[in-house]
Amino acid sequence: MTLTGPSAGSRVRVCAVQDLEVERGRAALFGTVQIALFLLADGSVHAVSNLDPYSGANVMSRGIVGSRGETPTLASPMHKQIFDLRTGACIETQGREPASLRVWQVSVVDGHVEFDIEEIR
Repeated sequence: MTLTGPSAGSRVRVCAVQDLEVERGRAALFGTVQIALFLLADGSVHAVSNLDPYSGANVMSRGIVGSRGETPTLASPMHKQIFDLRTGACIETQGREPASLRVWQVSVVDGHVEFDIEEIR
């Protein structure tokens, strides 16, 4: 998915919520920055870096969505580290040094996912 939507001020429309599948990731490209988007069963949308901090590969949109108690999580498809989708913190490092995913705040406006483009740079 590539940024193509209209913008209002520094807000940019990424995609329609209906373009996302529940608990399946989608990648969006903003210049050279790749963002992984996730729609959860509760209707919330989360955005984290698509770059796996452990492998260096842009694969997080292919990760496995789950939960730890009330915490929505994302498991890396490479080495299975578990990240909190809300904060990006790695909550299961699989024996490696702590790392985290960058997180972006998203809004859903009129059925579309939007970002503040200034936060992406």
